[in-house]
Amino acid sequence: MSQPVPTTLAAWLQFIEQQHPASIALGLERVREVAARLQLGKPGKRVIVVAGTNGKGSTVAFIEAIAHAAGWKVGAYTSPHLERYNERVRIAGVEVEDAALVEAFAAIEAARGDTALTYFEYGTLAALWLFQRAGLDLAVLEVGMGGRLDAVNIVDADVAVITSVDVDHQVFLGDDRETIGAEKAGVIRGWKPVVCGEIDPPSSVLRRAYQLGANALRFGSDFFAEVIDDRRWRWRDVGLRMELPMPALVGPMQLANAASAIAALRALDRRVPRTAWAQGIAAARNPGRMEVFAHNGVDVLLDVGHNPHAASAVARTLASRPCTGKTHVLLAMLADKDAAQVAGVLQEHASSWWLAGLAGERGRSAQALAAVLAGQGIEGRTYPDVAAALAAVLEHAVPGDRVLVTGSFLTVAAARRCLLPAG
Repeated sequence: MSQPVPTTLAAWLQFIEQQHPASIALGLERVREVAARLQLGKPGKRVIVVAGTNGKGSTVAFIEAIAHAAGWKVGAYTSPHLERYNERVRIAGVEVEDAALVEAFAAIEAARGDTALTYFEYGTLAALWLFQRAGLDLAVLEVGMGGRLDAVNIVDADVAVITSVDVDHQVFLGDDRETIGAEKAGVIRGWKPVVCGEIDPPSSVLRRAYQLGANALRFGSDFFAEVIDDRRWRWRDVGLRMELPMPALVGPMQLANAASAIAALRALDRRVPRTAWAQGIAAARNPGRMEVFAHNGVDVLLDVGHNPHAASAVARTLASRPCTGKTHVLLAMLADKDAAQVAGVLQEHASSWWLAGLAGERGRSAQALAAVLAGQGIEGRTYPDVAAALAAVLEHAVPGDRVLVTGSFLTVAAARRCLLPAG
């Protein structure tokens, strides 16, 4: 007996979670087949695809904000979400409504036949279906994992961005930067530019660009970001120099992300009004990336970083923003993440550790996390969940202290629910 067709977004999300035996199943055959049945074409007049280990979401936010300030109609697809699934699909700067996603999922379900799709594949097809109907000037698509075999890669990018390459998702992508770089380089297209957010990307990325005739533009080599003072920075390449306001997004790494976003838009070779660069850089927001909340004289910093590379960026931010008091670290991580290395990177900044459990199939209890960190010589207080740990550390902290909450999107989402006003 066939299942009734869901009628609400919540019911659809529950349904699509159950349609493939694996939560992650890389490959393009299934999603290409269903996209063909849906007659999906190019999702916008121009397309930028953003891949990378860290910095993808922030780079998408900068591209989206600048293009929006330029008067373009922009669609942005990102993942995962923090609080609402709708965050993943934005059109003209606004999250799509439940009804639009329900319509998109129903269209996919009607077209897929016996083809099993993962949760991410459903979501990617839904975003592309909605974008195609929106008449976009620009579609900005964030890769979920890797690049070569990610569902987003059924779309040909006019400009590809690879923000950074480091070790993460080793089970799926490989154990070293060269192997992982080759996977991310799968988003590069022949004779189309690729923007690299680091001066020394893996040779596998540059080799793929060379093979395809793609012009590789590297941060620190082909385009630059230079700090002028606390409020201003300079972007420049061989053809343009401009002074810009510091991003609202916090951390030294955000200049590389902002600079890469500018390079990607310039590579599209479509005019951007000069005022739009500054407006977009100042307007870009990306919740959960070194997001700061004030609580009774204590700064609470939230960051979704869940691998050593991201933790290094967090550590640099902490070093660049010293506080007058102590730094308390609330850590909660999934079981398949390298908690020992993440904690090791943050250890020199931490006055105390507050360890929380995460539920779910990939979750890790606070006790299991404590056992891993013990190998680093780290002792922390343990709590069943993030809400309990956050309440405890905020009770302990005094004005002038700061609390870093990090380790996972789930960690940050739980903390934000506690910190944001109800309703």
